[in-house]
Amino acid sequence: MNQTSGLCEDPKSVYSAACPCRDMLDLLANKWSALALGALEDGPQRFGALRARLQGVSPKVLTQTLRRLEDYGLLDRAIFAEVPPRVEYSLTPLGRDACAPLSHLRSWVEQNIDRFPESA
Repeated sequence: MNQTSGLCEDPKSVYSAACPCRDMLDLLANKWSALALGALEDGPQRFGALRARLQGVSPKVLTQTLRRLEDYGLLDRAIFAEVPPRVEYSLTPLGRDACAPLSHLRSWVEQNIDRFPESA
């Protein structure tokens, strides 16, 4: 990174503070983002179903997470003209691509949980 201009010299380097890919890494490394994307691998879901699947997430945090994932093009939000309105969330092609490495990470954590210190 060029310290004087604040510009990113390599737009594909997560190690440069000014590079846009760091924002995406921050989003994907977030626990709730990774879990929401994984839950949506099973197909479109409504907010209540996602909240039930992601035990421990508050409605506020889930709403913020879903909005951020939508803003970054990882999921779509479809609103159906019904009374009351029905909203479903689904993965975009970019979101499906992101699920592959996140799935490996979730599996690795589950397979190795006994290897971590209990205080961690």
